[in-house]
This record gives sequence, C-alpha cells and structure tokens, in this order.
Amino acid sequence: MGLEIRPVEPYDVDEIVAMVHELAEFEKAPDECHLTGDQLRTALFREAPALFGHVALLDGVHVGTALWFLSFSTWTGVHGVYLEDLFVRPAARGTGAGKALVATLAAVCMDHGYERLEWAVLDWNPALGFYRALGAQIKHDWLPHRLAGDELRSLAAVAPVRS
Repeated sequence: MGLEIRPVEPYDVDEIVAMVHELAEFEKAPDECHLTGDQLRTALFREAPALFGHVALLDGVHVGTALWFLSFSTWTGVHGVYLEDLFVRPAARGTGAGKALVATLAAVCMDHGYERLEWAVLDWNPALGFYRALGAQIKHDWLPHRLAGDELRSLAAVAPVRS
C-alpha cells in the first residue's frame, strides 16, 4: 500500500482528533486542547466549511494530518492557505508523510492560484529544521498576536457593533 495522502473523510475524524490531542501533548499544552469529534466533524463537513484537512496513511494506517483554512492577503489580492496543524505520529516521522502533506498543500495553492502557504511553529520545535529544508522562511519581522479568553471577551464587550 505505501504512503497515501488524501482529503479528510468523515470516518477519519476520530483519528484526527486523537492526533490533534497528541500534538497538544507534544507541544506541552494538553490541558489547552478541547477538540471533540463532533466539533471537528461540524467544522469540516458543514455546508460551507471554513476548515479543510488531509490525512496521511501508511499501509492503510493513519499516521498524519494537516488541518488548514483559507487566508486572504489584501496586498496580493488573493487567498492563501494557513496550516493550523501539521502532525505526523512519531513512529512515522522520516517516512515522507510530513513532506507529502505539506507538498499537497503547496499543490492546493498552485491549483487554485493561492500565493501563500503559512504556519506558525513553536521556537523550540525540532521540526524547524524540517521546515527550513522545505525552503520555508521564518518571518522575523512579523510577530504573531492572539486575543483569547477573558481578554477577548473584554474587548468584545466594548464593540460598537455586534453581528
């Protein structure tokens, strides 16, 4: 059978949820991951999904996943892909599954005229070398920011317009 990369199907959801939780454990934040199968199924398979995914199977066994969504650049005027999660199970690292998943997303970009494939990586993650080997460049001049939890709620409370 070998290595297979394909879009996510509904029957993949439980394996993907498990891998997302494995990723959270790897990133030393297991208590921050609350994803459920129902949440992921709804996000991926609703009428107009905003989340997309691919799985890597090695000899028919789930070994990796890539979950992504569309971004948009007002400077280029076209969409891009933001890779939210890339995970390959430790036993399958070095098999080409990770590179095949990222290459598949690069092909999605090329096939749809998207000009960017972007993601964030923790500064201690050993995968930094893998990403550099792919030709990815660290954007030192752009600093990611996040609002969540109480800070997000506080800011939303002063919004002049609510949807």
